[in-house]
Amino acid sequence: MTANLTHPRKPFVARGSNIARCDSCLMPAHRCICEYRVQVQAQARFWLLTHRKEVYKPTNTGRLILDTIAGSEAFEWSRTEPEDRFLALLDSADFDPYIVFPSAPDYADRMVQFEAKPGRPPVFMILDGTWRQARRMFRHSRYLDRIPVIEPRTERETRYDLRTQVASHHLCTAEVAAAMLEQIGDQASANVLDAYFDVFNEYYHASRRTRPLRDLQAPKELLALHRRDTSVGV
Repeated sequence: MTANLTHPRKPFVARGSNIARCDSCLMPAHRCICEYRVQVQAQARFWLLTHRKEVYKPTNTGRLILDTIAGSEAFEWSRTEPEDRFLALLDSADFDPYIVFPSAPDYADRMVQFEAKPGRPPVFMILDGTWRQARRMFRHSRYLDRIPVIEPRTERETRYDLRTQVASHHLCTAEVAAAMLEQIGDQASANVLDAYFDVFNEYYHASRRTRPLRDLQAPKELLALHRRDTSVGV
């Protein structure tokens, strides 16, 4: 996880604040998922612009992307004072950045389809917050106006049920990232991120005792296989 989301942590005062948590994955300590963490060199990386109200939430799924997709970073969003490093990255000729957001007529001229650019790996920027927060972040961040916008083309329905979703097609942050990896043809990396997300989602429910721990044999086997391959330099 990048330094931007690891500055001194304020007390977590929402529901569950009295639970002993793993300092790394933020899961309840008895449901720690650190052993399932693997990292892949995907065909893209992600920059998360994270709303300040999301930074400390243990149910935030943006950190799953940081854990899994090498080279990804997170920055705390500001309407008028974005981080200097983030602005420098936007200006860098080393990357091909896109904002991931649904299309709309008033910015149709910014909507693009992905085209690989040799020597410039794609970077997908995800506005990490609730749908209401993300819309405000998109509309009021003038420094993002020059960045092309790409819409996820997916038939996925969300599997994230730790929070109430407005609609089934409203994906959480990790699911959006997996959909974008699929969209550019990197199914292998999408599968790893999906597997880690499934472990996170089910272990969190089990920690709340909202339902029994479901069968996770397939995602755990995929993560274990990747971990073994990485350990031998494959």
